[in-house]
Amino acid sequence: MREEFRADLYEIGRLLVSMAEAARTAMSAATTALLSADKEGAERVVARDADINQLFRQVEDKVLRILAQQAPVASDLRMVITALHISTDLERMGDLAEHVAKSALRRFPAVAVPADLAGTIGQMANVADRIAGKITLVLASRDIERAAELESDDDAMDDLERQLYTKVLGPDWGHGVEAAVDVALLARFYERFADHAVNAGQHVIYLVTGESADA
Repeated sequence: MREEFRADLYEIGRLLVSMAEAARTAMSAATTALLSADKEGAERVVARDADINQLFRQVEDKVLRILAQQAPVASDLRMVITALHISTDLERMGDLAEHVAKSALRRFPAVAVPADLAGTIGQMANVADRIAGKITLVLASRDIERAAELESDDDAMDDLERQLYTKVLGPDWGHGVEAAVDVALLARFYERFADHAVNAGQHVIYLVTGESADA
């Protein structure tokens, strides 16, 4: 029974890494579609969100089976519940990538982002990719030092979000209300994507140490 439990935990860990990799790929592809008005690319991101959802369901099913059949306690229970929290954050990261892709589709054949803001959105995408890559490594290695770095990475995303809002709300904004709403929503999607990665990293810290990241 114990060997089966360990095998299930290993499989849950593998699924979490796969979810993180898929969310990272989805956001990268969504950004490319967004900045180039690539309808087919955006549609692929939307369609493949189902794959991330399926991975989430697999994690959920395994967690529920462990709880029902193994009745874990102490550190084992912490590991199982933490995995479920992490999978929820990763699933939401996939949803946010889908939202970016749908933003591209709503404005097709036009490019959804004004040309003078494309660079800032690209920077946000780069930060998102760095953060998603880091949480993937953290999940694979349980490296709590790298997990703690996600907070400062998120600060960079917050700075870029503020830059976008400053431009949108500034006196020189000349792209109209519709574009302002689009940009504000996109900034929020990238910022929340980073936040969920940070949350996942904090869960890893808790898993390894038994203490919350801000304790």
